[in-house]
Amino acid sequence: MIDRLDDIRFYKLSLELWDEMWTDTEILMLDFRGKEIAKQMVRSVGSISSNIEEGYGRGFGKEYPQFLRISRGSARESKGWYRKCNKLLTPEIINSRILKLDEIISMETKAIQTLEDKSKH
Repeated sequence: MIDRLDDIRFYKLSLELWDEMWTDTEILMLDFRGKEIAKQMVRSVGSISSNIEEGYGRGFGKEYPQFLRISRGSARESKGWYRKCNKLLTPEIINSRILKLDEIISMETKAIQTLEDKSKH
């Protein structure tokens, strides 16, 4: 059985980001301040894909756009955590992650608008 969730680009990006965050937090865990940031990043980055999954699993009613909003909020939070890592992660890593998060945020915003426009008609 094919899961259409795997075809959603922002979902794929959220899973890529999860894998990248795993490596990033290994670096953060080497510093006592980084450990606290790492804990928050695991929660916020994990929440991006988790909320897409839960909302998608509930169908395409009013709930799905709400779960996408929560996911988008987690993506924005994750951007903040990456910015706070500027003493522990390289600028290249931070910029790469923030670009991916911006892409996720943009696509989720468009998906929310599209879903809400369809529900009005």
